[in-house]
Amino acid sequence: MARRSGLMLLLLAAAAVASASVPPSCERIECPSYEVVDSANGFEIRRYSDAMWASTAPIEDISFVAATRTGFLQLFNYIQGKNAYNETIEMTAPVLTQVAPSDGPFCVSSFVVSFYVPAKNQPDPPPAEGLHVQRWAGARYAAVRRFGGFVADSDVGEQAALLDASLQGTRWAAAVSDGRRADPTSSYTVAQYNSPFEFSGRVNEIWMLFDAKDASDM
Repeated sequence: MARRSGLMLLLLAAAAVASASVPPSCERIECPSYEVVDSANGFEIRRYSDAMWASTAPIEDISFVAATRTGFLQLFNYIQGKNAYNETIEMTAPVLTQVAPSDGPFCVSSFVVSFYVPAKNQPDPPPAEGLHVQRWAGARYAAVRRFGGFVADSDVGEQAALLDASLQGTRWAAAVSDGRRADPTSSYTVAQYNSPFEFSGRVNEIWMLFDAKDASDM
């Protein structure tokens, strides 16, 4: 009975993460705004408005976890005031890691880690050595799959494959595929919404980004 009850609690927690329309972290800290334009079993299509991200240079590593940690430390120093304006910046979510996978399991992949710039800083984001600003002008679309727990190296490829499989045969498959071909530096993106010190209720997502022109044919 105890085992059955524990399993039921895990299933309910997984269902809550999968069905939540807005990650709980976004009720506490600023996140980029978006509109859900479609959803189905295993994925959600979002339209993001103008957004700005502070991003690292590409980080070459065999480990997603190690590369994300390296990039996050650069961005954490940035928001703590290590920037040209010596300005402290509010923490936001999610932290993104764009992934350009290697050709094999023991080869180096390329990762770019990004921090969402708060709205009040977007008119003049502080410059910083080793970082650059990515601006999403106009609408940007994302096919999204949500999953929980701490992200491991083995998770990201598996979750990306599940998202890709769930899109096959849908009206979004061609647009997502065109978007991935248009940007070979980013096959998919991992979004993480929680502090490393939060051990429960963690929310992560796989994003496959595409532009408005690809969505206009939908």
